[in-house]
Amino acid sequence: MAIDTPKVMLSEEQILQRVDELAVEISKDYAEKGEIVLVGVLKGAFIFLADLSRRLTIPRHIEFIAVASYEHGSVPTGAVRLVMDVRASIEDKHVLIVEDIVDTGHTLHYLIDMLKTRNPASVRTCALLHKEHNTDVEVNVDYLGFSIGDEWVVGYGLDYAEQGRSFPYIGSVQPDDQ
Repeated sequence: MAIDTPKVMLSEEQILQRVDELAVEISKDYAEKGEIVLVGVLKGAFIFLADLSRRLTIPRHIEFIAVASYEHGSVPTGAVRLVMDVRASIEDKHVLIVEDIVDTGHTLHYLIDMLKTRNPASVRTCALLHKEHNTDVEVNVDYLGFSIGDEWVVGYGLDYAEQGRSFPYIGSVQPDDQ
């Protein structure tokens, strides 16, 4: 599927303004805790993580993790599979999972549970988008950019079949398999 021009849901300006607000809030909350570890969930969160990290005023270390929950197409499998793990120890560190979108909640639930077994000082979550009415597994999003409906979205790191990640805004598309 080639993505032409999605219907813009969130402009680049709206996104960056909210990222600024999240960075202020996170920096305030972690000001007295020393360095935090930002764990970016690949591939979708890479742009959000980069912009967020640049705006933080606190010491931070960046790690990446990759999981798979969509095999092909736009229907989540419900099963989450670890594809790439963080490289550094998170023991006794304050961890902030940075996710592009929370849909069913399975991925974030899996990551929280897995990372907590590694004895971090804390694990909190930050997501750019949340489809709250779609959530199968209840997860707490500590820092949320935007709540959205059930649209399939692309841009700002999010994709459909590896298409649309580089749009500077978030737009909705209609996947072929829906």
